[in-house]
Amino acid sequence: WEIILKYFDDLTDAQKQQFSALYDAYYEWNTQINVVSRKDFHLFYERHILHSLAIATVVDFESGTRILDVGTGGGFPGIPLAIMFPECQFHLVDSIGKKIKVVNGVVESIGLTNVTAAHARMEEGKQSYDVIVTRAVARLGQLKHWLFRKLDSKSKKSVKGLICLKGGDLTEEIIEAKVKANLYNVADSFGEEFFETKKVVWIPKF
Repeated sequence: WEIILKYFDDLTDAQKQQFSALYDAYYEWNTQINVVSRKDFHLFYERHILHSLAIATVVDFESGTRILDVGTGGGFPGIPLAIMFPECQFHLVDSIGKKIKVVNGVVESIGLTNVTAAHARMEEGKQSYDVIVTRAVARLGQLKHWLFRKLDSKSKKSVKGLICLKGGDLTEEIIEAKVKANLYNVADSFGEEFFETKKVVWIPKF
């Protein structure tokens, strides 16, 4: 897990403990419910934890920010971000119940207190949020259609809107969605080859 310290050297002891505990927690759960490719599990910290934290190189969530992670799968990017921003509240949803079982198990195992999780479709529920995060769950136009009403239009937070982890050329997707998006190359922050084509897309508002 030292790859996290390579890029984030100001972590608290509690954060270090939680990040280091993620490997064993996910390894144990992954033997029962496959949420991380087993052939790539040795790259777990690079391809799942560090990739999730690419969002933290672009934005700094202020205390009290309400963040929804849609299509979270096994808890990405929500769980790594929840460790990084302990003063924020995270709600993780996925339409596959067994994946949420893993999320809840990992959250309990590492002692995260700022995360809730639910087995639900992303468009369900009436709660609103300051920020929505996703990792490549759908095209931007679809996300806009599904999630528009879930963003709190009265949010006073400095960081708000939709933030996605995506890859490749997104020009067509952004035009199709009719949104103004800020694009950030993850390779500008992380030097590993895996991140060469990865991007953070931040749409401050729809």
